[in-house]
Amino acid sequence: MLRWLLIALLLIPLADIALLVVVAGAIGWVPTVALVVLTALLGMLFVRAEGRHTLRRIQQSLAQGDLPTNQVVDGGLLIAAGAFLLTPGLVTDAVGFLLALPLTRIPIRILLKRYVITPVLEKKTGGFATGNVYTAGFPGSNGPNEGATGPGGPGAPGPDSGTGRSSGGATVDLGPDEYDVSSGNDEE
Repeated sequence: MLRWLLIALLLIPLADIALLVVVAGAIGWVPTVALVVLTALLGMLFVRAEGRHTLRRIQQSLAQGDLPTNQVVDGGLLIAAGAFLLTPGLVTDAVGFLLALPLTRIPIRILLKRYVITPVLEKKTGGFATGNVYTAGFPGSNGPNEGATGPGGPGAPGPDSGTGRSSGGATVDLGPDEYDVSSGNDEE
């Protein structure tokens, strides 16, 4: 991953220089410099307007009691867009505009969440952030009762075998038919 990032960091400036030389050869150096400065100024104005809009959406989400996850990712993409737009060059300006425009930023946000943010959260939280957690047993085991021992010997249901009964305050996984919502103690 680090190798690809370093390669990209080296190739983007080289592509910028090559494109600037080609464009300068076609239209001249002065118009090329003016084009780079103009795209940077227009891009920064657009990023500023989109940033204000994103900040308003964050405030609205928080006022409604929702988590502003998409808006926060959009804010990060807008920061990256601003950095690309301030970097002189036509390739970086194109990447900056792709990140700044809502039409292209939304698919980028979706891909970023699916392939970068969610896997990192999954790894860091052990599945709690995405809800992909194991509630009983171990991954790849035959079930939550594997190796449970009870009064009948190995393999017999033990106190934590999911029968709906518990001894000593141990945690028990209940099936959908085993919930008892009565107020009294109905144990046999």
